[in-house]
Amino acid sequence: MRELRRHAPTVRREIGSSGDDVRMESSGVPTAPGRRRSVPTGRRTPVRRFALPAWLDGPMTSFQLVVGAAGMLLAIGLVMVFSASAIDAALNDQPAWRPGVDQLVFAVIGLVALLVAVRLPVGVVRRWATIGLVVAALLLVAVLVPGIGMELNGSRAWIDLGFTTFQPSELAKLVYALWGAHVLAVRDRFLTVKTLLVPLLPVFAVLSLLLYLEPDFGGIVSLGLVLVGLLWAGGLPQRWWAVFVALGAAAAALMVVVAPYRMERVTAFLDPFADPSNTGFQAIRGFYALATGGLWGVGLGNSAMKWNLLPEAESDYIFAIIGEELGFLGCLVVVGLYGVLAHAGFRIARRSADRFVQLACVAITVWLVGQAALNMGYVVGLLPVTGLTLPLVSAGGTSLVLTLFIVGLLIRFARSEPEAVEHLRRQERGRLSRWLLPVPGQAVGPVHPRRARRPERPAERPDREAERPARPSAGPGARTVARVAPVPPGERAPRERVPPRDRRTADGRGRVPEGRRQPPPRARATAPEQPRRPR
Repeated sequence: MRELRRHAPTVRREIGSSGDDVRMESSGVPTAPGRRRSVPTGRRTPVRRFALPAWLDGPMTSFQLVVGAAGMLLAIGLVMVFSASAIDAALNDQPAWRPGVDQLVFAVIGLVALLVAVRLPVGVVRRWATIGLVVAALLLVAVLVPGIGMELNGSRAWIDLGFTTFQPSELAKLVYALWGAHVLAVRDRFLTVKTLLVPLLPVFAVLSLLLYLEPDFGGIVSLGLVLVGLLWAGGLPQRWWAVFVALGAAAAALMVVVAPYRMERVTAFLDPFADPSNTGFQAIRGFYALATGGLWGVGLGNSAMKWNLLPEAESDYIFAIIGEELGFLGCLVVVGLYGVLAHAGFRIARRSADRFVQLACVAITVWLVGQAALNMGYVVGLLPVTGLTLPLVSAGGTSLVLTLFIVGLLIRFARSEPEAVEHLRRQERGRLSRWLLPVPGQAVGPVHPRRARRPERPAERPDREAERPARPSAGPGARTVARVAPVPPGERAPRERVPPRDRRTADGRGRVPEGRRQPPPRARATAPEQPRRPR
């Protein structure tokens, strides 16, 4: 095989006598999430029947797939936001180009955030993940204050910044994914079910409670996708998934029963034509848009539903406008691009040597692709309406900027694959390319890099002589060779004082045994007591 496949570390599970405490010990050998490492039996490894072509299995394939899929989705989103929002802006006495230009400005800001994410070392991301989680929680608390938070469509989930609005729930999902990956990577060597669930579930419960108070049911669902990705990549046993599915279904049913508008969404999902003018109005107009498009679509800019007939046509239901104007083939292209993005994310996790990168890639990919699947699912009538937007396509300032930052992290992780690092070091690049896309220093980034101690200058210590250059310390069992300078005849060689830490005694601990430390009894009786030096 041309290249060595690296997978996520394998987790070995040991079930105790009680059956509850399951210990998962990592072997340090990378393995794909959900796969088990086969025990070597001495047999020859079978050759794969289906092999990808060389241009789809190279060292920079992950990087190219992420950039290509995300770039095409962003381009489609900008075009469709221009098309879907122009009529609504003109009907509201605004310039028809205003929403599209705003989306373009946020895309430029997001590209700057993408470049920043590409240049971020992995260690910096891990060290600031905990602080970012605390900041996100404080923002979720601040958005509930009437003077700070702004209420739109019955939900107090935005903060008015004057020139735009900021949604703290988007930041909370991102930092929760990075923080969870950091915590699980630290505990990966000796991971149990308890240590896997305890740091993730309490934080998820606190953030979900804050989102429920807004209320933002879609944000809770997205946060749950991040949790599912972390638990899956962390190696949660299969028998626990049934418990989580039952608890999640019970919690969702409780939230639906408590809030009347959520119950209306569920009834509209089951039978939207039962109330076509109220609860089922948006779903039915989405069906009409998809049916009108057919296979080829009515043409770009020729949608009829965007004439104030389909609510939230540029955000929640932009997939319906894509189906109307670009047809079934346009929808198939969008679905295929999200599939490529999912393949690239899992490929990075499988080929990376850093455990944090593996966990973060799986969590981010499950979040992005799962949110896209939920959005397209409720547009076509397969799922209830949750209010989730289509990543990189729907209109929105905060979500677009943070999604592009996430794409930048995926690009950074793709370029830190061991094969990619070796390829980039051998390749000759220009100055601009080296500045925008620097080569990662190593495949596994340190969390807390040691700072180099500044050497002291001779001028700063006049009372000491210039020291000789430090020699490497000898390992255990090595001999120490002393170099003695020649002494002229008739003179006595000066006695060199050896520091206590450099002494080697019989006990091997650098201490003088008790029998040698005590003076003889006669000398102990006559010698005056001397104060001991504090250690």
